Amino acid sequence: MSRLTIGFGSGALGRVVRSGVGRRRVQTVVIAVAVMMAVASAVVAGSLMVATNAPFDHAFAKQHGAHITAQFDPAKASTAQLKDTGQLDGVTASAGPFPSTTIHPTGPGGGHFPALTLVGRSDPHGGVDDLDLKSGRWAAKPGEIVVSASFAGPDIKPGFTMQTSDAVDSPPLTVVGLAVSASKTADAWATPGQVRALASEDGPVTSQMLYRFDSAGTKEQITGNRKKLAAAVPAEALLGTESWLDTKRAADQGAAPTIPFLIAFGVLGIVMSVIIVGSVVSGAVGTSLRRIGILKAIGFTPREVVRAYVAQALIPAGVGIALGVVLGNLLAVPLLEDTEQVYGSASLTVAWWVDVLVPAVALLVVGIAALVPALRAGRLRTVEAIAVGRAPRTGRGQWAHRAAGRLPLPRSVTYGLASPFAHPVRTTAMLLAVAFGTVAATFAVGLTSSLNAVGKAQDPEDRAAVTAISGVPGDEGGGPRRVEVGQSPPSTDPAKVRAAIEAQPGTASYYGMFQADVTVAGISGSVEATFYQGDSRPGSYEMISGHWITGAGQVVVPTAFLERTGTKIGDTVRVTLGKDTQTLRIVGEAFDGSNDGLSVRADIASFAAAQPQVFQIEVEPGVSPAEYAQKLAAVVKPLGGDVMVNSPSEQENMILILNAMAVLLTLMLVSVAGLGVLNSVVLDTRERVHDLGVCKALGMSPRQTVSLVLASVAGIGVLGGLVGVPVGFALHGFVLPVMGHAAGTDLPPSVLEVYETPQLVLLGLAGIAIALLGALLPAGWAARTRTATALRTE
Repeated sequence: MSRLTIGFGSGALGRVVRSGVGRRRVQTVVIAVAVMMAVASAVVAGSLMVATNAPFDHAFAKQHGAHITAQFDPAKASTAQLKDTGQLDGVTASAGPFPSTTIHPTGPGGGHFPALTLVGRSDPHGGVDDLDLKSGRWAAKPGEIVVSASFAGPDIKPGFTMQTSDAVDSPPLTVVGLAVSASKTADAWATPGQVRALASEDGPVTSQMLYRFDSAGTKEQITGNRKKLAAAVPAEALLGTESWLDTKRAADQGAAPTIPFLIAFGVLGIVMSVIIVGSVVSGAVGTSLRRIGILKAIGFTPREVVRAYVAQALIPAGVGIALGVVLGNLLAVPLLEDTEQVYGSASLTVAWWVDVLVPAVALLVVGIAALVPALRAGRLRTVEAIAVGRAPRTGRGQWAHRAAGRLPLPRSVTYGLASPFAHPVRTTAMLLAVAFGTVAATFAVGLTSSLNAVGKAQDPEDRAAVTAISGVPGDEGGGPRRVEVGQSPPSTDPAKVRAAIEAQPGTASYYGMFQADVTVAGISGSVEATFYQGDSRPGSYEMISGHWITGAGQVVVPTAFLERTGTKIGDTVRVTLGKDTQTLRIVGEAFDGSNDGLSVRADIASFAAAQPQVFQIEVEPGVSPAEYAQKLAAVVKPLGGDVMVNSPSEQENMILILNAMAVLLTLMLVSVAGLGVLNSVVLDTRERVHDLGVCKALGMSPRQTVSLVLASVAGIGVLGGLVGVPVGFALHGFVLPVMGHAAGTDLPPSVLEVYETPQLVLLGLAGIAIALLGALLPAGWAARTRTATALRTE
């Protein structure tokens, strides 16, 4: 301990510091643990805030992501011509050409995966799209494949084997690694020779080129750069391009809602830390005033007294800060790994400056909290310090004892109820700690309930157990294939697929879906449209206002659509599918953030040419979706369709992560609140140990002693709960809409109105629970203390 105190002096001053730290072991431990939990919660919240602050931008810059991912026809543009495009004006870096194709792999049990874009690269690194290999190694020979880390799961990991298609003679591919591409240039990678070998009539080889430009920050600049590429190669050689702005927008939409959530918990943690650390340290210094007077009497100067008691606070706080940084990093790492997987970003770690800033701020808070009462003590005259240090001022809180004595309660309880009024500052700090702990618990309960409601409301078509596709397999997301404006739907007869579903044993219900890009009057470009056939209520979105579609001529749209078009429920919009234009009436505002909120949902009967592409199926209770899908696929595949079992979406994974964050941060904040109560009760019990000895001498039993100590915090717990629950309720009502607006949507009542009256009552009792749990240890100590020992101690 001498090494820690050397900065405050050796000799007598060092001995005073060591004695104070060792003598008040409970306060020393409380200070260390309270600071540790406060610092750990701040490190976790701070690291997550940094991680979710533009995670795509950081990952994209680190990997030198591609501003444009272009696909060329190798029959019309040679390798030399494609490499020459890297010398165009404005191109700062390029990579490729890489052979690219699309495969439709199946698992060991015959289960179908979404269509995968497979790109041939001999090395993960390069000047553009420098991939981050998360696990395993790079594919080095035929039969090996590296998949995107977004597909990682219990099954898909290095060593997993898949078939390239459902054909009998399809070659197997073994997953040897998981990689992250911030640009999302591919779903999987293999050797260039492997990609060419897997090409087929349905998945011909194309040439992929990756480009970085000196100006690519706007849609107009991307369009101009695309025109340069198209002009530099033969006509129709450029098959398509993908802009990094689209990938960035999708990633930012996922990250934006988490920022208000983390800020709320971060602010709670900071305020809680200041309250608890300030209360603990100032209380420890304040209860030593008599000792300070004695030190002055034997020759200590005011400056030495201040240094001694600041050191007594900083030593355990320093230990707590060091342990808190370590604990915060240990707790943050798994959450960062989950966040990294959901955002598809490069490797995330706790930012170095978080590990520097948080301890520095914590040390400053502890120093100020210790310095203020220490300066007051340093200014006290010797006689006054000795007198003040003995007990609370004469008469303080006596009115409370007189009022409590009139209550029809045992004397030990009324004595405890009146005790907090003897130390109003300490009681206020304890009340704030309990209130903030209740706020955190109330907010967390509401937040997790809302997040679970969001999970249930998002992507309702994914709630179906099985998806049957009429025609070729779906797009890369596993959903229905979207039809471009003017394009004909799949040629497979949907009626035959529908008949197969109806005839399949185990079918509980189903409805058809048709997705297409349409044009809407007042909106430039195409808009995603989904048309429903049959009873679509199982796949209906949560309604913010209005109602779900009930027939032809009606349309449901998201919040962003209403804002973009300046329309409201009851207005009409003109929707064009191919050559068919219909006027549809807006009947509902849906909780739907897909496609940037520019989407429409209507009945399939509104357009004569629309035919269902996809059927979402619910199976009867007790029926295995996997077995049902396998049996239905045997009937549907010969018709040209396909069947697959639905799996949880990334949105659900993100909600699980946010729930974990909420639970972890809440437990830490509630623990800090409990420690604040523990410290205050320890100080109060130590100060009143002589009074307790007198009460015991007069016949107070250990059980009555426990009730006295617990009663001293019961009123604070009740008041803290009464204050904390409304504040937590209001915080939830403020933060949730902010999170929704960050995602570009309003929120439905099912997400906002999640509290029930019994739940609020129980949360109100949380304040009492925090107070009583924090007081249990000192109550037990007071009950076990012998009468004679208590009478000799002060």
